[in-house]
Amino acid sequence: MTSHLGPGTGFARERQRDLCAPADRPRPDRMRQQAGFLPAASSRLGSVGDFLGVAVPARPSDPPPDPVATSALIRAEADPAAGDRAVITRDRAVYEPLRLREAEADFSRRYPGFDPDGALAELRRLDYARLDEGGHIYLDYTGGGLHAASQIDAHAELMRARVLGNPHSNSPASLASTELMERARAVVREFFNAPPDDYLCVFTANASAALRLVGESYRFGLGSTFALTADNHNSVNGIREFARRKGAEVVYVLVTAPELRLDRAAMSGVLRAAETGVRNLLAFPAQSNFSGVQHPLDLVGEAHAAGWDVLVDAAAFAPTNRFDVAKVRPDFATLSFYKIMGFPTGLGCLLMRRDRLGVLSRPWFAGGTVTVASVAGGGHYLRRDEAAFEDGTVDYLNLPAVTTGLAHIGRAGLDAIHRRAGCLTGWLLDALDGLRHQGGRRLVQIHGPRTTVERGGTVTFSMHDPDGRPIDDLRVEELANQVNISLRTGCFCNPGAAEAAHQLGAEHMRKWFGRGEPVSYLELRDRIRREHGQFPSAIRISVGVATNFADAYRFLCFLQGFVDRSVAEINQPAFAASPAMASA
Repeated sequence: MTSHLGPGTGFARERQRDLCAPADRPRPDRMRQQAGFLPAASSRLGSVGDFLGVAVPARPSDPPPDPVATSALIRAEADPAAGDRAVITRDRAVYEPLRLREAEADFSRRYPGFDPDGALAELRRLDYARLDEGGHIYLDYTGGGLHAASQIDAHAELMRARVLGNPHSNSPASLASTELMERARAVVREFFNAPPDDYLCVFTANASAALRLVGESYRFGLGSTFALTADNHNSVNGIREFARRKGAEVVYVLVTAPELRLDRAAMSGVLRAAETGVRNLLAFPAQSNFSGVQHPLDLVGEAHAAGWDVLVDAAAFAPTNRFDVAKVRPDFATLSFYKIMGFPTGLGCLLMRRDRLGVLSRPWFAGGTVTVASVAGGGHYLRRDEAAFEDGTVDYLNLPAVTTGLAHIGRAGLDAIHRRAGCLTGWLLDALDGLRHQGGRRLVQIHGPRTTVERGGTVTFSMHDPDGRPIDDLRVEELANQVNISLRTGCFCNPGAAEAAHQLGAEHMRKWFGRGEPVSYLELRDRIRREHGQFPSAIRISVGVATNFADAYRFLCFLQGFVDRSVAEINQPAFAASPAMASA
């Protein structure tokens, strides 16, 4: 049985100080009152054709652009006599590549904590030079982090120098691999402050594999409850199948649009109402991979007080935030290392409290997981450490890269990365809000918080034309691809958050399931668009260790080309992109 709770009365959250706020950020409701009104003629600067080097026919209702008036406007805004005002603080913001340096100087004044000593700029120049050499704007860090060149150099040198073998032996090659594996385990515990006396560090293929380990082994039973936020990755949603098969009730606690935050009152009610004397499990993400919302980590303590075990999916949170396991005290936490440092891609981990070993019962055993097993005797004994959950041979040649990668992030400084992501996210949120069609209608609808308070560096949005018609996210992705911008579209394996963002309830979705033939995502997407006049998907950008201001600004230049353009125009083949914009 699955039930859904919320939205209810919600809860009053204590709003922490916004550490990423600029020094002189104006109030959002006043930003477009500053610097006057941008004449309609100058909006022609923002067409995709102008920015991307492609001729786009003018709309019949639009007056021809006035280059004299336009250039005068730009000069006036760049003139110090016009006042020290942010590039986006005007009725209709205009972004064009030629104004990058002006905008960057303004950004540096507004966000002095972004990179005060230039260390991260130097890191990009040395370790992520391929971005600028290839003219690539990478805005998909929630999908996967980027590896540093120095990580690959260090790992390649280790592979050239060492003889490493399968660790399940006592040969010199095996012992060398075991030493490197245990060193990686210790480094992971130290990085996440997971005391070795309290936490096991189980290496897995990725966060999804770690989640499956918990789901298939957790001692659900009749009367148990598996509670989870509607905002969860599908790899967490999938645990409900294990719970149902063992007779547990599945309860979703909804998130509420437009900020897509958890209904805390409803969650507290679920925690209080569960049956005692049975195993109950709560699962939620520290940070949404859909909206960037950071859900309250004090839920762990509240759930523990009510007798629950807690699983925290930290995969989207850990790359730009400090996840202090000893402070949060989850029973289980899951991570993917490629999300944090790009390489290696086939390794994650499950951090598990040692005193929770008894709540897991593995449904099978494999090589390396047992002390002994017998065919004649018909029995086996599972090990009592991490190896009990590391099926077969671990990826021993890539495990040393975990040590190298976390050391790289440590040298860059996780707190510095956090500040960098926060500053860029704050600027992007303000800038996206400033993209307006003639008449004031927003080009962009943000799904999630519109400030940097209790949110991460993931920004998800939909786009609409001047008449309010939805712009196809797949068309936006197609055009972005042509100018070497990497972003992501869809629901990001998080259907619950997407449904909340687009206000799609059971009455819209239930009819698509329980059929004889499966429904593809594209088929479902098309039918919802036709029946409800909207796409059930969105566009997602996300920032990380190597993102600089030029990446963010050039992305806004790309979006500027959609201002004042109808869906019909955007869908025309002539409305195409050129590499000229990305390299401008």
